[in-house]
Amino acid sequence: MQLDKNFISQFSKHLFWDTNPDDLDPLKHDRYIILKVLLYGLYPDWQLIYKFYPMESIVQAAKSARELDKRTAAFVSLISGVPKEQFLCYATNASAPKHWNF
Repeated sequence: MQLDKNFISQFSKHLFWDTNPDDLDPLKHDRYIILKVLLYGLYPDWQLIYKFYPMESIVQAAKSARELDKRTAAFVSLISGVPKEQFLCYATNASAPKHWNF
């Protein structure tokens, strides 16, 4: 996979608010970058990861993310052919407090 030096600068600026984008290595931090795009990215950001990362890397990052919303997981499942039940966000329920029953 060939990534140019300005790869990270092509993403939406809001994605990497919690880190210095200059410190990111697109190959070494691929899971982090993919998850940021899946969680907070815009369509052009998705197009970038789809263009530069293999679908297997995108699927593996999505499958292991607890915080991934079910809509995004369903989208990745649809385009990859991986059953959505294999995604961790489908296997675990968010901890939401239940109303007290008096």
